[in-house]
Amino acid sequence: MSRIESDTQATAGRDEARRLHAAVSALRADVENRAARLLTEWSLPPGDGVFCDCMGNLAAWLALRQTDLGPLQAPLAALGLSSLGRCEAHVLASIDAVLATLAILADVPGHRHPPARTLAAAETLLAERRDALFGAARLDSPSTRVMVTLPSEAADEPFLVEEIVAAGADCLRINTAHDSPEAWARMAANIRAAATATGRRVPLMMDLAGPKLRILAVSSREKIRLHPGDRFALAADLPVGVQGRTQPLTATLSHPQILDRLAPGDTVWIDDGVLRARVLARHGTRVELEVTQARAKGGRLKPDKGVNLPGRSLDLPALTAADRDHLGTVLDLADIVGFSFVQTVGDVRDLIAALTEAAGDRPLPAVVLKIETPLAVANLPWLIVAAGARLPVAVMIARGDLAVEIGLDRLSEIQEEILWLCEAARVPVVWATQVLEGLLKEGVASRAEATDAAMAQRADCVMLNKGPHVIEGVHFLRDVLRRMDRHQHKKTPRMGRLNAWTRHDPATPDPEREPADRP
Repeated sequence: MSRIESDTQATAGRDEARRLHAAVSALRADVENRAARLLTEWSLPPGDGVFCDCMGNLAAWLALRQTDLGPLQAPLAALGLSSLGRCEAHVLASIDAVLATLAILADVPGHRHPPARTLAAAETLLAERRDALFGAARLDSPSTRVMVTLPSEAADEPFLVEEIVAAGADCLRINTAHDSPEAWARMAANIRAAATATGRRVPLMMDLAGPKLRILAVSSREKIRLHPGDRFALAADLPVGVQGRTQPLTATLSHPQILDRLAPGDTVWIDDGVLRARVLARHGTRVELEVTQARAKGGRLKPDKGVNLPGRSLDLPALTAADRDHLGTVLDLADIVGFSFVQTVGDVRDLIAALTEAAGDRPLPAVVLKIETPLAVANLPWLIVAAGARLPVAVMIARGDLAVEIGLDRLSEIQEEILWLCEAARVPVVWATQVLEGLLKEGVASRAEATDAAMAQRADCVMLNKGPHVIEGVHFLRDVLRRMDRHQHKKTPRMGRLNAWTRHDPATPDPEREPADRP
């Protein structure tokens, strides 16, 4: 290359750097202005510098994502610079780092690179919050914590809890929609005993049941399976046979007032969509439905199965009367309160007020906001601000109800966006619902489940439901998470040495082929 060509190329590169510098400078100014407006709306409480810094970063991320960065990303990458695709935890610092390098390339004065500790501090803070809520790491722990839901048997079988903890569960969960306060107390005692035996802190999360719509009772004790075209009814009360004729299979609901809101054409999903139906007609408090989809073997109406009305807002308070009655017990036993069906800032304020009243002089527990509806997704930043201003907070992607409410086709997109938003807020995330469900219930995981478990590594905690094979599930999940730790941190790929295509000395263990040690 001649000197003239070299000089021409250098000039073109400098011109491109100046163009990008101007564009990124304008972007930063816009982000600052939008973020400032959000922070004014949020009215953050004074005095907590760490919380305000985190919410400032969240506001900056929300502002940044109001812009299509696509036109900037490829040109930035062509210059060997960050394309801002992994800036969630430190938005303005990431932009400043890009601007500082562009300034050098463009020969523009006045920019400095932010200290490296600024970028590292956010990651450290999030890790500390994860450990405080869901348990500290051990030598063999994956970076993502494992939460296990306890079955009813855990109240009277302490050895079961010991096995789950010994298998590697970092924290345990009790769902107050099931069992009784007396059973919860026995479970909690078994957890404390198991934790003491292992010398570990094993946090307990207790989910408030919330206004979960469920089947209360069914008119037949027979195991009737419904198929597409079959009809059944939802009613305020179970029917009585008339003149010896059997009434259609009928179920009652935990919230019978919902029946008044159903209209012909509405969709009703039962058991997370395993059984799907549409409303044919409504006669007072009795609603007739026809099954539209079911498994090949059919679906059953069973007491305690969840019911969803996609597209219908239930408009019920997230904190129910039963939840309020249970708060005293929950505060006695739990380290974390799982807030089911939270949707609005008003819901968060109601919970905090109720916790404050029930706690007295005791410190408030941490709260996990369970995101289960479209409204909760839309309000998530405001929910985090309202909760985080008063107590430690985390977010659960409750993918069962959420998938039903927003549509299964949107779930993968929304769960990604929730992960990004929470990293920007430096708030831990729990990846939940049907993780390794086949393994837990049947003893065999599907390929899709294994892949889902691997994707869950980007969250801070993964929740397993109960099942007869939960011990195998914990071992399998921890193995998958540890392997993925070599390759991924949040959105950032880790470019460690790969071994799959490297010839190895037979005497040297191959980390890609040898199973990870189990605890």
